[in-house]
Amino acid sequence: MSSSDGAETTRVTDKGQTTIPQELRKKFGIEPGDEVVWTEGDEGLTLRKKADLPHYGIAAEGMTDEEAELVAEELVEEMDELQKPDVDR
Repeated sequence: MSSSDGAETTRVTDKGQTTIPQELRKKFGIEPGDEVVWTEGDEGLTLRKKADLPHYGIAAEGMTDEEAELVAEELVEEMDELQKPDVDR
């Protein structure tokens, strides 16, 4: 169910399961079998698709999953920044 602020509402089952709305699964490329990451923050929970670490060429030997995930996120942010139009450079 979509609200006026663009938020989606779903129910949690007795087993703790919920459904990610189809529109959001399509928008964020979440497919059956994909892993998602739940993060607790000051404003509540956030959900995002887990980064495909081998896709980013990360050598994660000796890193915890959390450390490798942070490195992947930083690389994605840097790549996004590099792909922005060259307006101020």
